[in-house]
Amino acid sequence: MHAAVIQASDAPPVYRDHPDPAPRHGGELAVEVLAAGLHHLTRAKANGSHYSGNGVYPLVPGVDGVVRDEEGNVRYVVLDDTALGTFADRTLIDPRRSVILPGDTDPVRIAAAMNPAMSSWVALRRRVDFHAGQRVLVLGATGNAGRMAVQIAKLFGAAQVIAAGRDATRLGALTALGADETITFDRIGHAADVDVVIDYVWGECAADAMIPLLAARADRTAPLTWIQIGSIAGQTAPIPSAALRSARLQIVGSGIGSGPPPACRSSAAASARSPPATSSPSCRNWPQR
Repeated sequence: MHAAVIQASDAPPVYRDHPDPAPRHGGELAVEVLAAGLHHLTRAKANGSHYSGNGVYPLVPGVDGVVRDEEGNVRYVVLDDTALGTFADRTLIDPRRSVILPGDTDPVRIAAAMNPAMSSWVALRRRVDFHAGQRVLVLGATGNAGRMAVQIAKLFGAAQVIAAGRDATRLGALTALGADETITFDRIGHAADVDVVIDYVWGECAADAMIPLLAARADRTAPLTWIQIGSIAGQTAPIPSAALRSARLQIVGSGIGSGPPPACRSSAAASARSPPATSSPSCRNWPQR
């Protein structure tokens, strides 16, 4: 078979022959890869910068995808730490970390949507006590995960979803996806009275938004839960101490390790059956691109 192989963290993938995978124990399945997602997690684990990576090379990247098993079942699968990812003709999976999909599933659509969609799905379902009628602010709403977070918040019954980003043109398209209001970061105070913030940006951008957001709240004693998911603007954020003292602010994270795998699998099953609209890139045999 063929696979993308990365020899070192600073080396590009090379499309080449690779040994066929052989199951190492009775529960493991060798499967055909139909499509694999090319998203931030894939890139970060491939170059060794993600906190969940093990830094082992050579490496076939790819942490999830849509596969077909020997019985013809089409599955969405998430891989554990492995040197043989989904950017290959075939890979090995643990069927307990997969969801069987309907036969008419579009593999590319599911592979593209699942990782970014699951970020807000798991956050709202498993990391906080979110309920219908609450108001949500999505920071970084113009990215693929942010676009889906707008839709997922609405799907879960949010009374108001405010989408925040830097690109006014891309923000304008989010009303068609369910955003009740779109704002740039210099107008963050307009979202002051939300109940939940879904944050894909972090860094100084998020820190700079906290004080004007909290200062404009009508009732600072009303709880505000800030869910940190992505860090596209920086790995660290200089949170001012006043942000933690001046309002009832709770900051939580949502990612690998912050919730039990069974919870993620059940959320994956539900999400895979009704994925939001997406323009996220995916690939068939990515190294050919």
